Amino acid sequence: MAKKGNRVQVILECTEHKDSGMAGTSRYITTKNRKNTPDRMELRKYNPVLRRYTIHREIK
Repeated sequence: MAKKGNRVQVILECTEHKDSGMAGTSRYITTKNRKNTPDRMELRKYNPVLRRYTIHREIK
């Protein structure tokens, strides 16, 4: 039987990519601890289409 913990998988999506008008999307999958970070995560990650670091926010 699997443990039920506070750690869950989340998807991070680029915020600047939609506004750029370029095809595709930049997404990353990571995990977070629900107990320590109850609100949505926001990280600076590399966007290979735009070729620079941008803000990626958690989506549902």
